[in-house]
Amino acid sequence: MHINSHFSIGVIFASILNYYFNFNLLDFSIIILFSFICDFDVFFSKYAKDYNHRLLISHSIIPSIIIILLGYLMNWIVLIIGGINYFIHIIIDTIDWGTNLFYFQKKQIGLKLLLTKEENKNLPKYLARYKDPASFFDEKYYNSKICLTIEVILFILMVVFIFLFAVQYSFMLLLYFLGLYFHLNRHFTLKKNEKNN
Repeated sequence: MHINSHFSIGVIFASILNYYFNFNLLDFSIIILFSFICDFDVFFSKYAKDYNHRLLISHSIIPSIIIILLGYLMNWIVLIIGGINYFIHIIIDTIDWGTNLFYFQKKQIGLKLLLTKEENKNLPKYLARYKDPASFFDEKYYNSKICLTIEVILFILMVVFIFLFAVQYSFMLLLYFLGLYFHLNRHFTLKKNEKNN
């Protein structure tokens, strides 16, 4: 799932909990930040096997457990909720491609619904067909009507929940479009690079 969709989930979660905790702007922002921050590991893809950022430790449950424990030790509910948001991100990512869930086994775990059995078994062969291995994953994602429909549904839910439970932070919806821009820009750049053989 893309960073903007994880952002949507973070806003939904933070908005609902705002009804009970009445967060200030900093707390609300921290909770949302933890819903997508691990996706910035995409900038370190070159250090991961098959250039797959989901094989890095940042896409395991280890950071979320550490964040939750720190929140508990500091008696800071915002950090605990942020850690839960991080954990939710990792679990959701097991559905489309899988993640290195426990890190130490160094392999992706999950349903991997965007990969066929053949692709999963012989992934290096499929990646070799592209100038940039990231193009394989990008193409599979954008050709999935299910993924694109989920993105639209999450966007709608995000807007509804923030206006219901945290209208004072509705300006944060603008940040969603930064994530969307990042992914669309990356998508069109990858497509352009693949065409320029």
